[in-house]
Amino acid sequence: MTTDSIRTESHIEGVRRPGRWLALSVLVLAVLLVAVDATVLGLATPFLTEDLKPSGTQLLWIGDVYSFVIAGLLVSMGSLGDRIGRKKLLLIGATAFGAVSVLTAYATSPEMMIVARALLGVAGATLMPSTLALIRNLFHDARERSLAIGIWGAMASAGAAVGPVVGGFLLEHFWWGSVFLINLPVMAVLVLVGAKLIPESKNPNPGPWDLPSVALSLVGVIGVVYAVKELASHGPTLDAGAGAVIGVAALTWFVRRQLTLPAPLLDMHLFRHRGFSGAVLADLLTILGLSGLVFFLSQFFQLVQGRQPLEAGLAELPAAIGAVTAGLVAGVVARRFSVRSVVAGGLAAVGLSLAVLTTLDQHTGYPLLGAALLVVGVGAGFSFTVTADVILSSVPKEQAGAASAVSETAYELGAALGIAILGSIVTGVYQSFTTPVGVPSDIASAAHESLGGAVEASGGLAPETATALVASAQEAFVDGLRIASGVGAAVLLVTAVAAWFLLRGQKLEK
Repeated sequence: MTTDSIRTESHIEGVRRPGRWLALSVLVLAVLLVAVDATVLGLATPFLTEDLKPSGTQLLWIGDVYSFVIAGLLVSMGSLGDRIGRKKLLLIGATAFGAVSVLTAYATSPEMMIVARALLGVAGATLMPSTLALIRNLFHDARERSLAIGIWGAMASAGAAVGPVVGGFLLEHFWWGSVFLINLPVMAVLVLVGAKLIPESKNPNPGPWDLPSVALSLVGVIGVVYAVKELASHGPTLDAGAGAVIGVAALTWFVRRQLTLPAPLLDMHLFRHRGFSGAVLADLLTILGLSGLVFFLSQFFQLVQGRQPLEAGLAELPAAIGAVTAGLVAGVVARRFSVRSVVAGGLAAVGLSLAVLTTLDQHTGYPLLGAALLVVGVGAGFSFTVTADVILSSVPKEQAGAASAVSETAYELGAALGIAILGSIVTGVYQSFTTPVGVPSDIASAAHESLGGAVEASGGLAPETATALVASAQEAFVDGLRIASGVGAAVLLVTAVAAWFLLRGQKLEK
């Protein structure tokens, strides 16, 4: 039998693998799990603030430590899945994710919450690369794979929609920890059903798992992100400089080590592919532009416009609807037109929508906000789905875990940087507001920590003074949100131009 006939039979077997769509339905539960967990945090933030009383800095850490840790470990976990088996790593990670969710739900202090979110990052790092890599090995036909990736992305967006709605319902009827316990039934289905339906896959000749590379990757990513966070929050400081030096040195060492190892943790030669590098860069900068804004938007709906948690969750629904719809048709549209037009056009649409949000004020009507969120969802759905397809189709299936990990690292690193930079802009502008006359210094100090803190602290003041304090705090928060929207818009529009050139000539497999 010739090599070509063997390849053809293998291809047909992959295309016709029995139960592949049922296996996909289980895989996307992991995506749903992570997306729900990320979105409910924004809704729960006002309640966390009231109960745990974190400082402004602690609140940012609660928001972004998950992304810090997951970004630092994704490449290592993607490579580990290639070695020990992606299904095995997925099931272990899902079990751990459920267990740590219980710890998060019952956190009794800001420090305990930060630690729990960090541990969730460790578990979460095993989930996303495993799901994408398994899709790459389940679907060998390019068009089927595009649809599968579209469904994968749509479920992430559906999680972004389900999270706020379910979370809002729970927050209105139970305590804030309940929003983390919703992970448990999803995780249980994933583990019990996935153990039977998902086929195992791994690299047949992976080589050893290089622990020094794991450590360098973790230290490098966390060091750089921490430096950016400190720089955005406090300007040039010794801590920021030390973080930057350590992070850059570790990442430089990591890259040099990968180029010399016979079986590297991450094959750096993947980045020679212009389409691969362009897609990764587009993902990173897109999430950077979006994430900080999304983190604070739930607080805007609740603490500025006075919506209940469930109503705030429903208000964010258009973004998820747009992303689900666009994700399902993105592969078809990219083949009909071109990869670069779909990705660049999607990014430009998101950028223009964020630019519209620079006109935001406390009384902005929902039609404008809903329309902007819908366009954001459509643009992001097109961009993320097509870039994920480009990244996966650029590498051999044996390296699917490592490639998926690079894609997810870009996503999580962008989220961490976005919350650090844009979140710090919002926080910095907010903390500069003028305290009304007659507010005691201890209440003023609490009010300047966060908007939730201002609302809670105002409860001990005379009605007129309380109203003035909350109004001043809300105005400062919205000022910060407008500036962050403008910065996010600029990042997205520049990224759209870069994607247009970097993805020139890039095509999806027929």
